[in-house]
Amino acid sequence: MSIVTHKGSCHCGSVAFEVDAPADIDAVSCTCSICTRTGFIHVFVGRDAFRITAGEDNLTEYRFKTRTAKHLFCKTCGVKAFYVPRSHPNGWSVNLNCIDPETVTSVKQGEFDGANWEANIASLT
Repeated sequence: MSIVTHKGSCHCGSVAFEVDAPADIDAVSCTCSICTRTGFIHVFVGRDAFRITAGEDNLTEYRFKTRTAKHLFCKTCGVKAFYVPRSHPNGWSVNLNCIDPETVTSVKQGEFDGANWEANIASLT
C-alpha cells in the first residue's frame, strides 16, 4: 500500500491541509445527523498523518450531544473539511469531498449507521 500526501481545502481555500494516506482510499459515509446534513464522507487517519497548512486561525469549532467530537468549520465559507471525531479522538477524519482528486487513484466507500452510533460502535469492538 503506497502512501501519498494528499492536499485539500475548504470551498474558499482559506483553510488548507495535507493528509498522508493511500492513493486507494477507504472512505465511510455516515448516517448521523451532522454527516447527513453536511455530506461529510470520512477518511480516518492518525494524528501524525494530518497537517493544517493554512487558515487554522480561520476555523470555528462546534460541539454537540456528548461534546466529544471537535467539529471545525471555515469561518468564511462554512465548509467542514476535517475534524476530530468522537470515534477516533486521537486522530482526524478528513472529508473526502475536500481532498484534491489529483492524488486519488480509487475510492472504496462503506457505510456506518451513525444514527444509531452507540449500538454500532459497540458492535465493532
